Amino acid sequence: MNSRINNDSEGIDRKTSRSICDAVGERLQQSLRPDTSGLSSHLQHLLDELRRRDEVGMAN
Repeated sequence: MNSRINNDSEGIDRKTSRSICDAVGERLQQSLRPDTSGLSSHLQHLLDELRRRDEVGMAN
């Protein structure tokens, strides 16, 4: 059995690869969000603050 991979296709550059990974990550985060409806208001506030800081960190 021949286990060689046919590598005739063009590769993608680092920037494109990063963009794809970021987009997939964002889609997964949206799809896999936990149900937070049963959280205390304090814990909900902390989660909101964590999300806000993540967004600010991603923008830099």
